[in-house]
Amino acid sequence: MLWLVIALIAFIFQSATILILEFKNPSKTVAWLFILFCFPLIGFVLYYFVAQDYKKRKNLRRKGTRLFQEMKGRLWRQAKIVKRVEEMQNPEFHHQERLFNLLTHLSESPITGCNATKVLTNGEDTYDAILSEMDKAKDHIHIEYYIFRSDEVGRRFKEVMIRKAREGVKIRMICDGLGSYYLKNEFIHELKEAGIQFYFFLPPLIATIDRRINYRNHRKIVVIDGTVGFLGGINVGEDYLGLYPKLGEWRDTHLQIEGDSIYFLQNTFLTDWRLASGERISDPALFPEHNCAKNEQVQILTSGPDQQWDAIQEMCFEAIAVAKKRVWITSPYFIPDPSVYAALKTAAVSGVEVKIIIPYHSDSKLVHLASLSYVEELLHAGVKFYQYTKGFIHAKVMIIDDLLATVGTANMDMRSFFYNFEMTAVLFDQAPIRRLMNDFEVDLTHCRPIHLRQFSKRSRLQKGAEMLTRMLSPLL
Repeated sequence: MLWLVIALIAFIFQSATILILEFKNPSKTVAWLFILFCFPLIGFVLYYFVAQDYKKRKNLRRKGTRLFQEMKGRLWRQAKIVKRVEEMQNPEFHHQERLFNLLTHLSESPITGCNATKVLTNGEDTYDAILSEMDKAKDHIHIEYYIFRSDEVGRRFKEVMIRKAREGVKIRMICDGLGSYYLKNEFIHELKEAGIQFYFFLPPLIATIDRRINYRNHRKIVVIDGTVGFLGGINVGEDYLGLYPKLGEWRDTHLQIEGDSIYFLQNTFLTDWRLASGERISDPALFPEHNCAKNEQVQILTSGPDQQWDAIQEMCFEAIAVAKKRVWITSPYFIPDPSVYAALKTAAVSGVEVKIIIPYHSDSKLVHLASLSYVEELLHAGVKFYQYTKGFIHAKVMIIDDLLATVGTANMDMRSFFYNFEMTAVLFDQAPIRRLMNDFEVDLTHCRPIHLRQFSKRSRLQKGAEMLTRMLSPLL
């Protein structure tokens, strides 16, 4: 009997600890209590090492903000900053002062006016564009990826980087410690031998000991000579060329940018470099002045433990809330937090056309089940879901009316909103918005719609699996 009393006291203590530390996030609390109930003690040990550590989060935020303040004056002088809603070129925005104020106060990256963008919709075109620009580099190349594989695609990148390093180009490279865990040591050794600076962002062992294993850097950034940049959903690997038979053709969206937004893309990389390497860099040569070739307005939004606000989540919520005609979303992982879920439901009930494309074939069965758990309720509200059947869709795109569109690294899920280091470009000009709308319509031709009557007839086993994964969804 004594051991039962001790076990009960220990369980109550563990439960109370989770309730006290996570009281601000009920969905996360439920997920951890469910794990604790299923796996007493083991669940609490897992919580200790994996759950967010707010003390560390504040330290990360202070480091990131301090580095940004050193560069802010220079960036604001060189960039064409949009300071008033009347300066927005898109007339749709002139009646959206609330959304404009939110965007300009959420992030340390403002809306800038001198930009040119190019939407890339597959791995082959994206790799060709990046490698072509890398080949032109004269001063520096900065590379940051969640997944970087040492396969044929990775070797193509390595060959260009080594050649440019030997020409005197300074190359800095960051890979996430978990996402690129299988990157071969020989591969890294060759890069370092050529003079390329390489760091893992929070390697698993160090991150576990330091209780930061849940802080994953999901960003994909390439900056060349401070004038050309890339970001989006495509990592480096053969799977992004559709060469993995299990998933088939890979459909993704990436973005090439030139202009003022590169200053803030560069600043994000240098902040991550500071966290990964410990080196503080504020060289003015990394932020060269440039001509204003085009006048597209773009904002680079970042979110993560180094930010004061959950900027991407809050942008998504407010943008969906102001939609009048359409909300079109493509996301490989669909696990919305309660506020975004409510915004989508309200928009659909209000008569806004809400269309969401998710995969039919997914690379994560648990996440796929959790995604499906949200579908039936939203179908009842009038949201239209489509499953992409031509391979695997990995694009992260949102289109709101003719108002704005987003392309980035963040999925429409709680992990991207609250835990990962993420990045999204918000596009305000009609040309990129129309291009992304056209891509969305093409993708719909490769989708099958989810019909409420048929979907509601799925088996009890399926519904039970969805229910369990939904309880865990804040942690997936």
